[in-house]
Amino acid sequence: MADVTETVRPAALILAGGASKRMGRDKAALEWDGEPLLERIARITSESCGPIYVVAPEDSAASRLRGTGPTPAIWITDEQPGMGPLAGLAGGLAAADADGAELAFVCATDMPLIGAGLIDELLVALGESDDAAIAVDEQRSHPLAGVYRTRCAGQLRELVAAGERRMLAAVDVLRTHRVTVSDPDWLTNINAPEDLHRLRAS
Repeated sequence: MADVTETVRPAALILAGGASKRMGRDKAALEWDGEPLLERIARITSESCGPIYVVAPEDSAASRLRGTGPTPAIWITDEQPGMGPLAGLAGGLAAADADGAELAFVCATDMPLIGAGLIDELLVALGESDDAAIAVDEQRSHPLAGVYRTRCAGQLRELVAAGERRMLAAVDVLRTHRVTVSDPDWLTNINAPEDLHRLRAS
């Protein structure tokens, strides 16, 4: 297993195109510790990654935050609405690959407790023959908390073109290393108002 943390700085892909139906409002704009979730995640990932890409359709609620935060980000807005996170992952990896990045850390915009340590642990775990290293906890795999090789973009786009929408389909077709990370709180996401209230109260 190769330790790439000292030699490779991955890009970051923040997938922000979800409809936030269960939350009832745009999750990317939700405030956490005085800043929108999207800006918080961009700032934290910028400690270990660069450049930062935000993937969201042009007409999405998240796109209204474009250019409003202090952390520089490249926006990828050509994703078609309703295609799901797998399409966003494929498009983001393709953009990062075209810009010369070999690796990309991928996360969702609704993970307020994410830390740079998560990225470091996934990078260390990524073997030379692996296409991706994704975080797992006792409940499930987290394909939206992973490091992916950007060369996989074409393979994932083929899945999307065939009608696939499930994120887990990506880790099924790729050579994926599942990593039990040291802090499962990093993987906490918020999908509904009660999730947000519970997390803020904890």
